[in-house]
Amino acid sequence: MGWFTGLVLYVLIWWITLFAVLPFGVRASGDPDPHTGWRGAPERPYLGRKILATTVIATMLWGGAVAVIESDWLSFRHGILAMPDH
Repeated sequence: MGWFTGLVLYVLIWWITLFAVLPFGVRASGDPDPHTGWRGAPERPYLGRKILATTVIATMLWGGAVAVIESDWLSFRHGILAMPDH
């Protein structure tokens, strides 16, 4: 895998992980609007912590993905997915 492919893979994993981490720890703010019921944005979203957690988790997932991609374990030429020779 080249550096550009690795970077694109990391960015994709990072964004997916961010969307998975965003809902954790969110508490609704005060009373809702009496007319619409809308509560608005959370009072304390903790975005710094979530970005840090996203980076740590995405780096671990990316490392695992690179290890699997670079290994011969999951390959169409070698390993368990290889086609049998005729």
